[in-house]
Amino acid sequence: MSRPLTDQEKRKQISVRGLAGAENVSDLKKNFNRHLHFTLVKDRNVANPRDYYFALAHTVRDHLVGRWIRTQQHYYEHDPKRIYYLSLEFYMGRTLQNTMVNLGLQNACDEATYQLGLDMEDLEEIEEDAGLGNGGLGRLAACFLDSMATLGLAAYGYGIRYEFGIFNQKISNGWQMEEADDWLRYGNPWEKARPEYMIPVHYFGKVQHTPHGTEWVDTQVVLALPYDTPVPGYKNNTVNTMRLWSAKAPNDFNLKDFNVGGYIQAVLDRNLAENISRVLYPNDNFFEGKELRLKQEYFVVAATLQDIIRRFKSSKFGSRDAVRTSFEAFPDKVAIQLNDTHPSLAIPELMRLFVDVEKMDWDTAWDLTARTCAYTNHTVLPEALERWPVHLLQTLLPRHLEIIYEINLRHLNRVSAMFPGDMDRLRRMSLVEEGSVKRINMAHLCIVGSHAVNGVAQIHSDIIKDTVFHDFYEMDPHKFQNKTNGITPRRWLVLCNPGLAEVIAERIGEDYITDLDQLKKLLNFVNDEGFIRDVAKVKQENKLKFSRYLESEYKVKINPSSMFDIHVKRIHEYKRQLLNCLHVITLYNRIKKEPSKQYVPRTVMIGGKAAPGYHMAKMIIKLITSVGDVINNDPAVGDRLKLIFLENYRVSLAEKVVPAADLSEQISTAGTEASGTGNMKFMLNGALTIGTMDGANVEMAEEAGEDNIFIFGMRVPDVERMDREGYNARSYYERIPELRQGIDQLNSGYFSPKQPDLFKDIVNMLMNHDRFKVFADYEDYIRCQDSVSALYKNPKEWTRKVIHNIAGSGKFSSDRTIAQYAREIWGVEPSTLKIPPPDVPRD
Repeated sequence: MSRPLTDQEKRKQISVRGLAGAENVSDLKKNFNRHLHFTLVKDRNVANPRDYYFALAHTVRDHLVGRWIRTQQHYYEHDPKRIYYLSLEFYMGRTLQNTMVNLGLQNACDEATYQLGLDMEDLEEIEEDAGLGNGGLGRLAACFLDSMATLGLAAYGYGIRYEFGIFNQKISNGWQMEEADDWLRYGNPWEKARPEYMIPVHYFGKVQHTPHGTEWVDTQVVLALPYDTPVPGYKNNTVNTMRLWSAKAPNDFNLKDFNVGGYIQAVLDRNLAENISRVLYPNDNFFEGKELRLKQEYFVVAATLQDIIRRFKSSKFGSRDAVRTSFEAFPDKVAIQLNDTHPSLAIPELMRLFVDVEKMDWDTAWDLTARTCAYTNHTVLPEALERWPVHLLQTLLPRHLEIIYEINLRHLNRVSAMFPGDMDRLRRMSLVEEGSVKRINMAHLCIVGSHAVNGVAQIHSDIIKDTVFHDFYEMDPHKFQNKTNGITPRRWLVLCNPGLAEVIAERIGEDYITDLDQLKKLLNFVNDEGFIRDVAKVKQENKLKFSRYLESEYKVKINPSSMFDIHVKRIHEYKRQLLNCLHVITLYNRIKKEPSKQYVPRTVMIGGKAAPGYHMAKMIIKLITSVGDVINNDPAVGDRLKLIFLENYRVSLAEKVVPAADLSEQISTAGTEASGTGNMKFMLNGALTIGTMDGANVEMAEEAGEDNIFIFGMRVPDVERMDREGYNARSYYERIPELRQGIDQLNSGYFSPKQPDLFKDIVNMLMNHDRFKVFADYEDYIRCQDSVSALYKNPKEWTRKVIHNIAGSGKFSSDRTIAQYAREIWGVEPSTLKIPPPDVPRD
């Protein structure tokens, strides 16, 4: 086989990025050298690789700034409706390459660095991931920012600038260890502090009702310092803003409460206030009711709403003064999207600002609030739903608790007027849950205080209406919508898979990058031998490249012609990494039983982080690594089967693994995965999916055709029936010999000879209290995996199905998702207007 092209060589061939003008290249080199000169301090005239990275980042940033300023000027002059996306997580990954792609600079930068004797890929690897999110929810927010800018929407992402993002995962002796993610250690060239917009946020204190209105007094103040990061659209000169708040103690913090001698302690205690933005809570789909987390949720909401109101008051026809005094137009100029319930306090906080500060009457304030706010639900797992204890709210946010009680009173009056005498319904629909600990149900608050409520895939939105929020749907059916998630094709195709992006562009042109539906045109090439060959060749090159990466980074040697069977996502029982593990054990046992038989070689890779306090998830990682140790070192198996745990799965690793995958595992119990977005990345990049009818898998099967996706297992009605009739794991164990053999091996210590009891907890859970019914789907999963292997033996037929999948992935662009949010929730129209670049004079 001829040597595969390097990414740099490939990029040079690629038209997608536009040709590098010689003039452009020489300017970039000049700017690079200028930045490098200023980066190096006088006593150190030898540059290290990080200096080169910063010089390149600043050079690229120069191209952003003029566009950023011009975009914001454009918004002030035209006063469009502004979209505010509130999220406790923004999982951005790296910024350098994404910025070059979106500004159309990548070729020129490649050429410039090449002429300077530097390797672009090496420089890109130096950048730290901005890991300010756990998984799907935070990465979705990042894709949405990219699409909002590409669609020309006046949009702002608001969140927290965590000093420490999602922990770095180290695997030590098969166990997950956590390391702090000090991502800001060397500085962040993409952010700009904006101290002139610092905002006070209040906590604790008490409420006074006076003849002049209600006052919240004797509070503790923490300052919110904003850091702005530019968010460029794709080649349209629009640059939007992500504003992340950092907590600062005021200068008099605690000093007035101490005697003179306590000065040192008072200054040291500033940390207490600044801890608010110190660290991201590392839980995915799990609610942890800690005071610090509630402080974080209020911190982002309080600072953001003050910022929104300031901008609303001054945003009119280019004026910088507070020219709007009436709030009548507020919902026409402001849309607030709540990304899950984490920013749900926006509803009572907006009411507080309208009623207590702006002196509106309740009904007017409530009308404006509900017309402004909209809520996206991300999960139906009961342990993930936020229910804050009343005593915590009473202490931390006493005024907000009063407002929530008032909202609830009026809400319940409305319920009892519509359903007189139905006490059970009142109890179910209350925002206040009675019990040993009184709690506020934040999802109920969001539904009541929003004009739109959406799930993130059709099946999920239906489940919300039929079960979890059925009472609310009966009362306000017009509020409920579906918005199937999407991913940005810029990062998840053009950036991470340039070879495939080019092969597609050669056949259908480049417009698909901002209109992914155009991929349907690839159906014309399903039987085109040349296209089939090109798609297969790109996949093989990506696999070779990933194999080399694994060898250099993880010291693991794999067979690049084996099927790459990939399962990467957070480790959680509902995502059923255990089902995958049982399949690997089954394959292993088959090879051991009949070693001379022909097997389709497979490299199974599982990756993902477990929440630090989630015992079972950590046990699952230990199981995967232990099974891998046995299989990978068994000479009877050779390279026919390998099981590898991908350490420290994150955005920048996803960008390498997704293009290399043959098979994508999306095997959650039907009705548990709200949508999934990893499934979409794999589909777009030419992997086939094995999955249950869950989340967006359902729509993927519709778009690609059910013949082109491997669907197995129970459907939602089957799971519901089993919940009613009871799930008996033992009956499957006794009936299915291969399942029994695998479980007995776990139980006897076959995969943990030094600690025979190591996996007793896992076996006990699977046999006696498995909420996610692994055994019920085992048999069908194994059968389905056998048909995957059978198809893999026929490369041409496999690649035809791959092409069907790529051609069907247009729906899963976040551009489509955002266009639907814009039209159906926010009441704005996406714009194809190109803002003139900075070097073109304004009209």
